[in-house]
Amino acid sequence: MPSLLHLDSSILGENSVSRALSAAVVARIQSLDPMTEVVYRDLAAQPIPHLSGKYVGVVRAGLDVGQDAALKTDLALGANVLEEFLTADTVVLGVAQYNFSVPSQLKAWIDRIAVPGKTFRYTEKGPEGLLGSKRVIIALARGGFYGPGSPAENFEHTLSYLRSVFAFVGIVDPEVITADGVNISARQREVSLKAAQAEIGTLAIA
Repeated sequence: MPSLLHLDSSILGENSVSRALSAAVVARIQSLDPMTEVVYRDLAAQPIPHLSGKYVGVVRAGLDVGQDAALKTDLALGANVLEEFLTADTVVLGVAQYNFSVPSQLKAWIDRIAVPGKTFRYTEKGPEGLLGSKRVIIALARGGFYGPGSPAENFEHTLSYLRSVFAFVGIVDPEVITADGVNISARQREVSLKAAQAEIGTLAIA
């Protein structure tokens, strides 16, 4: 049975464009394969704590956990987050751009899945990603226009960052659905949403 991990990161709830797009992507995939099993995680409603020095010490340096109950809870959460990512055949990310980059809630999730020996490894030739077969679909909403050739192109650090992160773990070609200019005007929001929805309608089965 194919598995899908659906993540949302916007803090805007029902007013979120990225949430609407990510939901539409998941609905499209389920329409193509009704057997798809979906795991959903709302990174804004239930944020993952940011990394601590103790957490990194255990996960990356093999330090002893000791009797630290809070650390044990955090490690269990991190292991669960990582397992969700590893076992998913497809990952759908609802991403809002805030201040030219990803929401901090999404960054906290990324820090839990970038784990040496699990999603990448170090070799004599440098880091090597371990997840080349995983499908990633990014549903991205941006208030302005940041695409190639736009005046604000150099301010875009959301999609470029996500591409780098996923390439690092071996996913070199994530699929991207983008709605740009959604804060320019109500009309532009409508136009951008319509175009993104049409693109979602062309997604094929993996």
